[in-house]
Amino acid sequence: MTTDQTTTPVTGYRLLLPDQWAQVPLRHGTEEAVHRILEDAYTRIPKNAPPDKVSPYKRELARRFRRAVTQAQQTKGLDLYLPVKPMGGSDLSFSLGASILVSESLLPRRSGAEGTGEPTDAAVQLLSRDGAEGADLSSGEIDGALAVRHEYVAAANPDRSTELASRRVEYIVSVPGDPDRWFVAAFSTIGGGDPRDELSEALVEWFDAVMANLRWRQG
Repeated sequence: MTTDQTTTPVTGYRLLLPDQWAQVPLRHGTEEAVHRILEDAYTRIPKNAPPDKVSPYKRELARRFRRAVTQAQQTKGLDLYLPVKPMGGSDLSFSLGASILVSESLLPRRSGAEGTGEPTDAAVQLLSRDGAEGADLSSGEIDGALAVRHEYVAAANPDRSTELASRRVEYIVSVPGDPDRWFVAAFSTIGGGDPRDELSEALVEWFDAVMANLRWRQG
């Protein structure tokens, strides 16, 4: 189907996320966003909390959050999304057991017999740096654009501060009007401590729904 997307330049994207998730831009305005999110988290500390407990709590919260942001910046991503507000109950800490990292890649698509790109081939090329062996690959369309879904379980890697295995789902979407440009949204969760547990399954389904509602900004 041909739409205005093929002629109007894409200038951005939109993801619909719950209020509990915050966006951290990784190229411009990072420190301002980090400061704002941390200050908001500090306001949820009970007024009657023991003073000798508050400062260590703030330091640990800031350390964990800044480490996640720094690791994302090292991947040269565009935006990092993290759940930074409690979903309910009294837990005040950030839930850093899940994240969405948005980035982009440039890679010419291979041409088929009719001059159209082969999405699976492009995905394998894009993912070759991590290895696609044993991965679950499928292709489709999101907001009129060619998309590839890549799912796998990443082993724990203490050397990179990942103490637990994690469930990973990546969507690689061809940017409309620019066939060499690919939008990448990478979701990661440790679930309840097992990347194949019920919580992981539910979060993967949720991320699939988020990506189904991805929309481009144009003009």
